[in-house]
Amino acid sequence: MNGAAGTGLDRAAARRAFERAAACYDAAAVLQREVATRLLERLDLIRFAPRTVLDAGCGTGFALAALHRRWPRARLLGLDLAVAMARRARRALPWWRRRRLRVMAGDLQALPLRDASVDLVFSSLALQWCDDLDAALGECRRVLRPGGLLLFTTFGPDTLKELRAAWAEADGHVHVNTFTDLHDVGDALVRQGFVDPVTDAEWITMTYRTVRDLMDDLKAVGAHNVNRGRPPGLTGRGRLARMEAAYEKFRVDGRLPATHEIVYGHAFAPELEPGVRPVAWHPRAPA
Repeated sequence: MNGAAGTGLDRAAARRAFERAAACYDAAAVLQREVATRLLERLDLIRFAPRTVLDAGCGTGFALAALHRRWPRARLLGLDLAVAMARRARRALPWWRRRRLRVMAGDLQALPLRDASVDLVFSSLALQWCDDLDAALGECRRVLRPGGLLLFTTFGPDTLKELRAAWAEADGHVHVNTFTDLHDVGDALVRQGFVDPVTDAEWITMTYRTVRDLMDDLKAVGAHNVNRGRPPGLTGRGRLARMEAAYEKFRVDGRLPATHEIVYGHAFAPELEPGVRPVAWHPRAPA
């Protein structure tokens, strides 16, 4: 799948799903916290002292709190597609620490920030909900100051491969979101003008007692099927039963696996030539 093209995701449906999931997200987001923690650990390898940090796709604020602990004097910006998520993220820090925190609802594909206003864009498991990867990466590139860093994770195409295969045996509809290959992510970084891009991947397998438990977890974190080609209406009991039966062939030691391919990436905004200022640059301009 080419990252430059639309993925066929229904962004409005994704936003509604995350709005509904905000209240129960933290209880179910085991994988999301683990991936964010691993991404935060990668900052240990980079000597960096950002003045302004954007958590793009901040969810309920798990990474915002960790970023504050790492750089307590930095200005923190949190952004999420869902208003309800953004409201919860603001509460991730104690009230007396919120002076340097701004959380907003907004779109990663149209960031409500000035050009060259951010030193670090941190984004964990948010890019897969963009229907135009190039547009989202282009926005990250736009808001980064020269030499600024983009650090992110997103899902790769092996994610939920067992569920996808089981549904393929049950009917001909698209029931599982599709995700971009790490090589295509790397190509998109280059197209958007980033320098020194690096991508790699690892696989995390969650296990469940039943398929229904897996589907309940996906619903609780807002990870619904939001493909435009998803089947209309409710899924009939017969098709659901066929899918559950097909999934049983993956059972190991009494548990059903759910694979998640985690694509990691980082890249830098290019440094400017001496004496050249970025567009809209101003020494006192707020983000």
